[in-house]
Amino acid sequence: MKYRELINKMTLEEKASLMSGKDFWQTMDIERLGINSIFLADGPHGIRKQAAAADHLGLNESIPATCYPTAATIANSWNVELGETIGDYLGKEALAQKVNVLLGPGINMKRNPLAGRNFEYFSEDPYLAGKLAASMIRGIQSHGISACVKHFAVNNQEERRMSIDTIVDERTLREIYLTAFEIAIKEGKTKTVMSAYNMLNGAYTNENIHLMREILRDEWGFDGVVVTDWGGSNDRVAGLIAGNELEMPTTAGETNEEIIAAIKSGNLKEEVLDECVDRLLELIFTTEEVYKQPQREFDVEEHHKLAQKAAEESIVLLKNDDHILPLQKDKKVAIIGDFAHNPRYQGAGSSIVNPTRLDNTLDSLNDSGITSIGYEPGFDRYGKNSRKKINKACALAKEADVVLLYMGLDEVTEAEGLDRQNMKIPQNQVDLLSALHEVNENIVVVLSCGAAVEMPWIDKVKGLVHGYLAGQAGTKAILRVLTGAVNPSGKLAETYPLRYEDTPSYHNFPGKEVSVEYRESLYIGYRYYDTANVDVLFPFGFGLSYTSFEYTNIHVTTEGVTFNLTNSGEMAGMEVAQLYVGCQSTDIFRPKKELKGFAKVFLNAGETKTVLIPFDDKTFRYFNVKTNKWEIEEAEYEIMIGASSEDIRLVESHFVAGTGAPLPYEKVKLPSYYSGKANNVSVEEFEELLGYKVPDSKWDRTRPLGYNDTIAQCQYAKGAFARFSFHAITFAHRFLWKIGKRSTANLIMMSVYHMPFRGVARMTGGIINMPMLDGILMIVNGRFFKGLRHVLRERKKMIKKIKVEQPLARMEKEM
Repeated sequence: MKYRELINKMTLEEKASLMSGKDFWQTMDIERLGINSIFLADGPHGIRKQAAAADHLGLNESIPATCYPTAATIANSWNVELGETIGDYLGKEALAQKVNVLLGPGINMKRNPLAGRNFEYFSEDPYLAGKLAASMIRGIQSHGISACVKHFAVNNQEERRMSIDTIVDERTLREIYLTAFEIAIKEGKTKTVMSAYNMLNGAYTNENIHLMREILRDEWGFDGVVVTDWGGSNDRVAGLIAGNELEMPTTAGETNEEIIAAIKSGNLKEEVLDECVDRLLELIFTTEEVYKQPQREFDVEEHHKLAQKAAEESIVLLKNDDHILPLQKDKKVAIIGDFAHNPRYQGAGSSIVNPTRLDNTLDSLNDSGITSIGYEPGFDRYGKNSRKKINKACALAKEADVVLLYMGLDEVTEAEGLDRQNMKIPQNQVDLLSALHEVNENIVVVLSCGAAVEMPWIDKVKGLVHGYLAGQAGTKAILRVLTGAVNPSGKLAETYPLRYEDTPSYHNFPGKEVSVEYRESLYIGYRYYDTANVDVLFPFGFGLSYTSFEYTNIHVTTEGVTFNLTNSGEMAGMEVAQLYVGCQSTDIFRPKKELKGFAKVFLNAGETKTVLIPFDDKTFRYFNVKTNKWEIEEAEYEIMIGASSEDIRLVESHFVAGTGAPLPYEKVKLPSYYSGKANNVSVEEFEELLGYKVPDSKWDRTRPLGYNDTIAQCQYAKGAFARFSFHAITFAHRFLWKIGKRSTANLIMMSVYHMPFRGVARMTGGIINMPMLDGILMIVNGRFFKGLRHVLRERKKMIKKIKVEQPLARMEKEM
């Protein structure tokens, strides 16, 4: 251990105290030993350091910081250099705000388009997500502070996220859900990892020995710190044994006492605690080193310009019939849609950034070169119908040559803690589009949302520009794409299905009670659509340009693939060339093709460049569940270079020698997986893949409710008071939603309805402790008066203890 000498000077109580937070955002300090507190702050796309009241839901305003495009947006750039530059700038801002650990990036897979936090994640593909995350981590950590990759792992739904048990087979876990983390850790060298709230195959992730010890520590060699998601600790001692050093936020010393008791009883070896302390000290001392030098304020204007550049490279042109774009300067343009006036530029929840400035479309028109004849909102942002607004918008549209219609999803539809209910754009916006189409067919939609949506209305528009959630400078970036000042080069990092029912996880999302089963296995996103031959609206990797590109002269070696890329159009631009690999053997089931590399290339009109995309250790591997390691199947492989997963331009066959591993499956027992049609797999076939029986996915309504049961389960609780509370909560949610207070209604679902009872203690900073929670559970389970007496008695004990301990703590500090 690096800090053995310092650790030997600590009391057991001091060592235990370092394992949980001092408050909501800071670690514990030990003044007598020169150990400072360090500050952790949300920061996937901008710093969220709260100056006043702290919370984890984005309720209270934070110190102004640059709001960059979200991860879902940046992923469309396919530009790792850009990702590193954004990380660099995030690191500069973190220094200016004295942040030691920046909580990001988030790299969970987009298993299902309805997952509420998709805006905060990169992609449905682990290779793309991992490469972008690694680049961002390198940029952040170049300043001496730490990034914190999250949420480890398989955290793909918001509903019941703090208690849901994710059931996934080992091969899928490794190839789909852990590969991005592996790249982020090995190539990005992140100093910190955040564990997820959920369970994985029967154990909470932060207590999961297989995940935390065998894979993260032993296999990948990670020697940094693992921090819980806020309130995400279940059994503190089990978490410590698994290697989860830091619990956040503070529990007012309650879990410190659990650690001390476990060591004294022999249930926890003190050497295990010492190892955890050693790793945390390394994080503290290395991230504090930079603050020994004076820090400068960051250049607000320079950072705003980078936010705009990032958005410009990430905007995706999805449709351009009749070359309606770029807009001609002599065209009269009507600006319609509430999002033109009030931009939707980021997600909701813990990632909310208070921007240093915020551009909007209407204020930016004068500098854009667009000849605007006026603006109408056209629709109510939160879904109410207004014939008056539609009529006024149509009257304006009649006078225009082109209509720019700003559509999208609102802030309460895409939010942390809640999954979307459907893939639709609000009906009042679709009604507006239909009405506009009747008076003017030259419609260009500018779309703002952080995840895939259905577009049954797409035939009514000639142009479609997808801005995703483009950050504080996004509106100017979009205008520059619309006018041709910027040639769009973004490509989708996720597939857009024709309808939600086509998605591979449609029958198994979300998990509603105990567990969620990943029956589709490897077949998420394009891996499913391509293999099962399911038509999609827009394929993975798709995006149009104002110029055209030709691919020629493919050449494959053992080191990689080269080809020529030519800009065959009349405008300079960037193309994202994508390498896909498909195994021609049918002995082991696989997707038809998988992304294994990419390159973003700038070309002037008429220019040709030779592009090299190298192979790496992930190009041909698969995880063999019999040998329990990565293997290579000996076979012919198709090496494909494409402009998207569907638009393959060059193909060459390449033989690869294998590792000689035994076949992991009996083909006859897994017909859905070998055919790729894995969207509705039977439980029997899924169990064959898993190798064991799946757990019962339904609540046991006969047993008393406990720590890991949720408030939602009070609907069948034995206690009348609990059942009444459940109905009061659900009524309040429906009522608030109906009267338009949707953010407040969402808050009830996020912070109350799906909260496990243990979260009441873990998230209240010691106001309610676990003994008091025992009393609350007595009330819930039908022993009202006994439970109430228990709560009051334990509350009295806690207050008495605080009164005794506070003077002692002051005396120790003075000594």
